[in-house]
Amino acid sequence: ERFSKDLDWMPRVVLIAKSAYVWLDQLSKKYGRQISRLDQIPDEEIDTIARWGFTGLWLIGIWERSPASRRIKQLTGNPEALASAYAIYDYVVAADLGGEQAYQDLRDRAWKRGIRLASDMVPNHTGIDSRWVMEHPNRFLQLDHCPFPGYSFSGPDLSHDPRVGIYIEDGYWDRSDASVVFKRVDRTTGEVRFIYHGNDGTSMPWNDTAQLNFLDEEVRGAVIQVILEVARKFPIVRFDAAMTLTKRHFQRLWYPEPGTGGDIPSRAEHGMRGEEFERRFPLEFWREVVDRVRREVPDTLLLAEAFWLMEGYFVRTLGMHRVYNSAFMNMLKMEENAKYRRVVKNVLEFDPEILKRFVNFMNNPDEATAAAQFGKGDKYFGVTLMMVTMPGLPMFGHGQIEGLAEKYGMEYRKAYWNEEPDRNLLERHEAEIFPLLRRRHLFSGVENFVLYDFYESDGRVNENVFAYSNRRGDERVLIIYNNKYETASGWVRISTSMAVAGRRPGEKIRVQKTLAEGLSVCREDSCFCIFRDLKSGLEYIRQGKKLAEEGLYIELGAYQYHVFLDFREIRDNREADYARLEQLLKGRGVPDVEEALKEMLFAPIHGPFREIVNPLMVQRIIEVRADGIESPQSKESIGLLRDNMETFLHRLQERAGVTGNPAEAARKFIDGVRAILWFTRLDGSQEARRFEELGDVLSDVKVRIRAEMDLKSPFWRVSLAWLVLRHAGGMMCGYGGAWQNASWIDEWILGKIIGQTFQSLGCDETRAWQETDLVRILVFHCDWFARRREETRSRLKGLFYESEVQLFLQFNWYDNVLWFHKERFAELTDWLFLVSVIELVAGKTRMDRKTAEGLMERHRIMEELRREAASSGYRVEGMLDRLNRF
Repeated sequence: ERFSKDLDWMPRVVLIAKSAYVWLDQLSKKYGRQISRLDQIPDEEIDTIARWGFTGLWLIGIWERSPASRRIKQLTGNPEALASAYAIYDYVVAADLGGEQAYQDLRDRAWKRGIRLASDMVPNHTGIDSRWVMEHPNRFLQLDHCPFPGYSFSGPDLSHDPRVGIYIEDGYWDRSDASVVFKRVDRTTGEVRFIYHGNDGTSMPWNDTAQLNFLDEEVRGAVIQVILEVARKFPIVRFDAAMTLTKRHFQRLWYPEPGTGGDIPSRAEHGMRGEEFERRFPLEFWREVVDRVRREVPDTLLLAEAFWLMEGYFVRTLGMHRVYNSAFMNMLKMEENAKYRRVVKNVLEFDPEILKRFVNFMNNPDEATAAAQFGKGDKYFGVTLMMVTMPGLPMFGHGQIEGLAEKYGMEYRKAYWNEEPDRNLLERHEAEIFPLLRRRHLFSGVENFVLYDFYESDGRVNENVFAYSNRRGDERVLIIYNNKYETASGWVRISTSMAVAGRRPGEKIRVQKTLAEGLSVCREDSCFCIFRDLKSGLEYIRQGKKLAEEGLYIELGAYQYHVFLDFREIRDNREADYARLEQLLKGRGVPDVEEALKEMLFAPIHGPFREIVNPLMVQRIIEVRADGIESPQSKESIGLLRDNMETFLHRLQERAGVTGNPAEAARKFIDGVRAILWFTRLDGSQEARRFEELGDVLSDVKVRIRAEMDLKSPFWRVSLAWLVLRHAGGMMCGYGGAWQNASWIDEWILGKIIGQTFQSLGCDETRAWQETDLVRILVFHCDWFARRREETRSRLKGLFYESEVQLFLQFNWYDNVLWFHKERFAELTDWLFLVSVIELVAGKTRMDRKTAEGLMERHRIMEELRREAASSGYRVEGMLDRLNRF
């Protein structure tokens, strides 16, 4: 039974390779316990792979390997070696990996996390002592005599089966020759066969393998049956060295046309004319494979490792689902950028569908690692970006994400280099690459893929810059990358030529698209496009008409890139506010375009607001406290503060369109400022001594608030910001409490201005935003005290149900209990007491008995509240219980 009937999963595959035995050894070291079977792979490891965004896991070397290959590897230098992963004994999951049961366990756990397993199938050859060599020797390319008289086979018998002897040529042992055959001896009949090693004609034969004879129809059928069995087990199948089995290359290698010489020693004498070869090998093997899989195991993705310029043939003629695109790795590594752009342009001009059939990679098991080829810096991330955002299938190598540099041999049981994952590389993947893997649906298709030329100011195309866009539904993306160690600047304006469907059936015409057409954005004067750069997080705004006519101007440093995502379109209003904003920004990015628009619109409010809450004004208020409120300098400072507040309130009134009396609200604000100053000077004063009960209260408050003569004291900045917002809200909505919600603070972006101002007053960023949250809470809860005890209890209890208060008090679950933060609670109660007292004494000129009693009552309530919190153990449920009886 297959895993899924979702036939749309194939385009979204992102594959990561793991050399099975090496991975298990690395996991053993990582987790500090023996992990040698597939079912022992920790769930945490699979969770991580899924969280990163991978949907396919390629397990290299999972099949039962050739014992003879292992022995050869060990006798020739590595006593710890396994057999080669591509010298296969039989297509059963290796017993020392846990066998079929362990595989099924891993398969099921991976599938629960959306990961399909992938496996190799090696159709070209088997191990020299494979089950087929033992039981079906006729399936292999062979001779009944040794092709070279000088060959000798006096070395050890490599067979594990007493019925058969297996001997490789002596030149392999002393490295004096590269034999093309090995000797198979049937001990029962005495028959001797000389079977060819697997060979692609480019280097030495693979001396631990036996070459299958695909000229034999029975062999082709048997291999197809194995492929179908593998496909029923693995939804993703990779075919090793697939190009060797195309008719053209199989004949070239093994049955060359007479007179051509042949590429493998001794095969010229077995040449075959094309007509005879066609009669015996009438259909392309891979075409048969694709058709059979489509009929019998349709939910299978087939990947072909194919080189020798066979990529297009595998896709167009043979129908292979995916094919290796080695040009991606090789050309981008060598910065042959014009050549690779030509590869992509040729595909787009012929048939864009081919582009999504490519497997793009930066290393494979036969190559140096990605870290060795591309480094770990900006170039690596730029090419990785292209790999994960181009159509096709992205394939990551073993250890690529961790920055491991060791190339693991196919016979490795473990890694030999003592390497640790590169934390910086992992973090950059987390920030820059994995978010794109999770959006693979946006990049995999070709229907809306567009490749652009990058025009420099002099009109020349910069071939080092790759610029392309794609769309899926309403989602759009624009990628721009400079694959060169030099700066680049210019315009993304018009696409390269591409083939699209014409009006008549089967007709193809070539077209070019503007950037606006590629992104499908509105081209009217009133339309504006807003988009975000993934790396910087900044948003940009551009008029749609300008994108169509001028394109997008970009400056790139060496190996720098941009990923523009989250496109959205808006229409300008009558006041042309977005047009004004675009002119104001002059191409710059901002954290949030809508917030930047508000800042532009509300600049008349923010300027006066900053004139009230800024380091200079806070310093003048502190000086008023020192000099006394009646001194000439103090009166001047108070007058300036009142004027600034009144200006701010007038501007706010104009923008908000509300009635109210700015002068009256400004007067109340100054009363509040006077109350703060009076309160900070009250401890030890003659008035305080009239009420002995105030002594302890005022001393306690002074210790808690710490209103020193210090510009950096939170007392001054928090109390002043609170007063401004308190009376701004009072003017707009009245002082009856109906204004007590946060919408107007957010609407006018005053919270952001406060946070920035607090930082200018010497507060670090984290603390600045904590205090800004505190100000908001105080604005809307300064009236917590009521004449009736029940009402006070209700208001204080309500605090615990408000999200802003919960965040400030750091509500958190631990051990199934909801807790709040002790120190934060103490800070909040200190300030609730202070603002309540400021409200109490504002406008008063002297301390009377009623005011003193009010001050002491508020203090008693806060002290009682702190005791109840301590008794609750700072558990939310316990605190609410106590407040019910408060």
